[in-house]
Amino acid sequence: MVPACIIFQMLNARFIAVEGPIGVGKTTFARMLAEKLKARLVLEPVEENPFLELFYKDQKKWAFQTQLHFLFSRCQQLDEIKQQDLFSSVTVSDYIFEKDRIFAYLNLTEKELVLYEKIASLLEPSSLKPDLVIFLQARQDVLVSRIRRRDNPYERPIKTAYLEKLVEAYNEFFFKWTETPLLVINTSDVDFVKRKQDMDDLVDMIRRMKQGTEHYHLVSGK
Repeated sequence: MVPACIIFQMLNARFIAVEGPIGVGKTTFARMLAEKLKARLVLEPVEENPFLELFYKDQKKWAFQTQLHFLFSRCQQLDEIKQQDLFSSVTVSDYIFEKDRIFAYLNLTEKELVLYEKIASLLEPSSLKPDLVIFLQARQDVLVSRIRRRDNPYERPIKTAYLEKLVEAYNEFFFKWTETPLLVINTSDVDFVKRKQDMDDLVDMIRRMKQGTEHYHLVSGK
């Protein structure tokens, strides 16, 4: 096994962001990757959004408030990270700032989007860009199963139709992604918690990535 200090020296990416739809396992994966790389871990404070539970109960009524809270909190957190020395260690985050628009265009009305874009355009130029994005995918039935298994109270009202639209929006968003190198991983048939040896192969692939999009296929029972 390669020591963490050597991995750090070999990595092209100092700031790695993990993304994917609700239930795909972003936070769990980010924790494991950060541990593997001996990296600083940045987690989005999702549960601190006071409008989130209300949003899942009545999306039309609470979408705008929920979105603005996420927009400001994500921007503030990334600005705080930017003030730190990113070159002294590797940083792993469980989200990217750009995800905000995925949810905004999925949930906001046309008039709300006009105001949202005006606010986002003022904040986005100062946001921190990752060196590498890891996009986690999973089948919809797997996402539903994982959401039910973790049983977060605010996620219980999530409807299957909404999750389906969200998955489509994520896939379309990252199909067009060119901002950074992108590593796509389908996690439908993989349990990273039980199969930690896969992280060794993954870190090696991260080390070798420099540009473009790569797909990392994990086969169950490997």
